This record gives sequence, C-alpha cells and structure tokens, in this order.
Amino acid sequence: MPKKQTDAAAAVQPANFETAIAELEALVQRMESGDLTLDDSLQAFERGVQLTRQCQSALKAAEQRVTLLTADGQERDFPALGEV
Repeated sequence: MPKKQTDAAAAVQPANFETAIAELEALVQRMESGDLTLDDSLQAFERGVQLTRQCQSALKAAEQRVTLLTADGQERDFPALGEV
C-alpha cells in the first residue's frame, strides 16, 4: 500500500535541533487544541515520536562531544546555575 503524500513529507528530518523542537512544540499545540480528527491526531503523534527521537539523538551526540572536549576526558555533571 503506497504511503500518503503527508507521510512522505513528515519523514523529512528538520535541519537542526532547534527546528525539530519548534516543529514538535507546534504539533503539541495542534494536538492539545482538540480540533484534529483521530487520523490527523495519529499522524501528528507519529511525527512527534520521530521528532522526539531525533532530538534525543542530537542531545546524546552533544553530550558525547562535551565529554570528549573536557580536559581529562572524564564525564561530569555541569555545575548548577550560580555554582560557577
């Protein structure tokens, strides 16, 4: 069964983390409005899962880069605001 045009467009990954977060926030707002049909809600949910996974992956990659860039290569927590 061929995929719908909207499914193919939804599979496109945003250019960066910020764009993905903005799209995810817009999806949440649309879903919370209660104006979507069941099918539209399911498609929005599926897209939200894709975006969430992409954002988690980007955050994990950023965390790994920070770990590599520390002076001794040891992973540590960032200090809380005001503790620096």
